[in-house]
Parts: sequence; structure tokens; C-alpha cells
Amino acid sequence: MSQTLCTDDVRAMIAEFFGQQMPFHHLIGLEIVHYNKDSVELRIEMKPALVGNTVHGILHGGVTATMLDVAGGMIVFAEVLENMAEVTQESVFKRLQNLGTIDLRIDYLRPGRGTEFIATATVIRAGNKVAVARMELHNEQGDHIAFGTGTYMVG
Repeated sequence: MSQTLCTDDVRAMIAEFFGQQMPFHHLIGLEIVHYNKDSVELRIEMKPALVGNTVHGILHGGVTATMLDVAGGMIVFAEVLENMAEVTQESVFKRLQNLGTIDLRIDYLRPGRGTEFIATATVIRAGNKVAVARMELHNEQGDHIAFGTGTYMVG
């Protein structure tokens, strides 16, 4: 029989996994600032390797999309955890194996100028198999850079 895990501990493990164990996230400097059952906040500092337009020195659109996708995936998984009947290592691992992006729509609202970028996300709908999240990316001055809608396989 498996030991029941505390959802706060599982979220801490998920944050460590997404923030430290994913090579691309590590490469871009993705930091998990905040992660609980209701919200997620991710952050990166701008650096030359993240520039997508060398003339204007703006953030690469792929980095924007990555941040929004990760924020969306993390927040829908937080919702999955809250709705699991039994939170064990095996059940969490099984649900993580099923987590995947089905659809991702990004609206780029303005050029990615800034010294740091912050992504947040909220759950729009969470079902047994599919969940939908809305994500936003702002710079350190609060300028709204992009928003996205992500649909994720969760079961």
C-alpha cells in the first residue's frame, strides 16, 4: 500500500522538476517564484541568448511561448492534484506521465522589452481528461507582453 502524500509537498516536487530538471527551462533561466493550488508565477531575466530580434533586442517568441505553456501546465496540474481521490507517488507519477499540451494559442500583444519577464496562469476549466488555462506574460514594469490559452491532457 502506498503512502498518501501531502499536496503541498507534491507541488514543491513539481516546481523543482519544472524549474531545475528540465534542460531547456534551466537553459533559459526559468525560475518558479510561486506555486500553490490557485496560482503560479514564473520568472526569467533577460539575457543576450534570449533575444529573438537582434535589431530591437526583444525577447524571442519561443521563450514567451515556453513560459506561457509551462505556467499553464503547472496550474492545471495543481488543479488535478486537488481533485485526486488518493495522492500517492504512483498516482502522481501516472498523472504526470499523461500531462501534455494539446493546443496552445499565443497572442503577442507588444514586443518583449524588459529586464525580466513574469508568467502567471489560471485554470479556466478542468475535467477528468482535459483542462484549459489562461496565461499572461508581463515585463518587470507590468507591461502586458502576451497572453495565451492552453488546452492540456490531464488524464
